[in-house]
Amino acid sequence: MNATTRRIVVGTAALSMAVSLAACGKAGDDNKGGSGGDSKAIGLLLPENKTTRYETFDRPIIEAKIKQLCSDCKVKYSNAAGESDTQKKQFDGLITQGVKVIIVDSVNYEATKSWVEQAAKKGVKVVAYDRLAEGPVSAYVSYDNEKIGRLQGEAMVKALGAKAKESNVVMINGSPLDPNAPFFKKGAHSVLDTQVKKVVYEQDIPDWSPDEANKKMGAAIDSLGKDGFQGVYSANDGMAGGIITALNKQGIKVPVGGQDSELAGLQRILKGDQAFTVYKQIKPEAETTAEIAVRLLKGEKFDDLTPTKVDSVSGAIKGIPAKLYDAQVVTKENVAGTIIADKVYKASEICTPEYKAACEAAGIK
Repeated sequence: MNATTRRIVVGTAALSMAVSLAACGKAGDDNKGGSGGDSKAIGLLLPENKTTRYETFDRPIIEAKIKQLCSDCKVKYSNAAGESDTQKKQFDGLITQGVKVIIVDSVNYEATKSWVEQAAKKGVKVVAYDRLAEGPVSAYVSYDNEKIGRLQGEAMVKALGAKAKESNVVMINGSPLDPNAPFFKKGAHSVLDTQVKKVVYEQDIPDWSPDEANKKMGAAIDSLGKDGFQGVYSANDGMAGGIITALNKQGIKVPVGGQDSELAGLQRILKGDQAFTVYKQIKPEAETTAEIAVRLLKGEKFDDLTPTKVDSVSGAIKGIPAKLYDAQVVTKENVAGTIIADKVYKASEICTPEYKAACEAAGIK
């Protein structure tokens, strides 16, 4: 991460406030709200709940920021639980209710093309959040995902140490329906293909499923043998958990990396079961998205919030206004200086009795 990149604190008070706001807004969860007042509603559609970040951080932060910027606005929220058909029904339901701005983190980015096109015809603005949906979206807020893949690759090389050039690596990649996954993969390959011996086994995992990652890791061990690889690249922390379970079952100890700085991933890092994760500051991403949505609702310009232009993955839509945030690698050595310093998690949340000794060894109190 560039040294000049500002650190945004996810405050405990802000989160608790956001959670209480989220609790108050549950009337919109089932998309059955009446039409009255929907001109002041913003739709929020998140893709799944297997990754803990969405319900723990993204949703409450977005809802709190919208309420801060527009006290009489309401948020109509739904989670698709990994089902694209479910998300389409949620999206269509918001349009039927007269919602004029929808924030969507798509389950299947290609499937959204016709939805977004239909929304545009009806004057509904769509903001692509975290994943770039296909179709004429008004804005896109995410991270430099190829760079994140490079960071993961570089962290794996560092974890392998002096033997990196002689090491074989297994790659467990994210969902093929997630447009970010190919960029993570491309970035990681750009490093690993030149700095390790070989990527000897590689699989994409539908829905980012930890259970499926566990099965694929088991298959890799069966195929390669216990000594056939020296490291495992995992596209995120949830899958890393499944991978590490498979490795532990066979008594294999090799570096495993992830992404998202999930609580369980951080605990594995401190314990020594996981080598690294990637910390993506969710608060600035979520708050920028919320601010763009409110400005769209009010008919205001948002150029100052989107300094970059991107093209859709298909290339059909050019020059989408975008904001791409940076990220950084987190290891045992800098958990205290990043995650805890930024108040993403308290030391007490990470350092439960099982991890108390590991925390003390890492200087976390």
